[in-house]
Amino acid sequence: QVQLVESGGGLVQAGDSLRLSCGASGRTYIFYAMGWFRQAPGKERDFVAGIRWSGGSTNYADSVKGRFTISRDNAKNTMSLQMNSLKPEDTAVYYCAAAGTYSPSYYTSNKYDYWGQGTQVTVSS
Repeated sequence: QVQLVESGGGLVQAGDSLRLSCGASGRTYIFYAMGWFRQAPGKERDFVAGIRWSGGSTNYADSVKGRFTISRDNAKNTMSLQMNSLKPEDTAVYYCAAAGTYSPSYYTSNKYDYWGQGTQVTVSS
């Protein structure tokens, strides 16, 4: 069993920064990758950023490249998303996810097996 818990969401103004964290517990040794997704009202859940658990290679959605940074601490079983220069269009519920199986890529939600409950990020203009 795996549990993921997000924290760090909130209400900020455009241009501000926010840091999201995801704590993992349970069978974390089975992780191949972790990622952040977001879902705005009435929209699909979209990929934001991902990181390989071994090696630490990262990838980002084009909309957040250069503004967001994903990182992980294997020893502490945590993952973070540093979000800078936030825009109103970044407003969404942000979800932490973990993949328990190998895949050449982790850009889509169906690659992930475990999900957190989500944390709201609201960026006002």
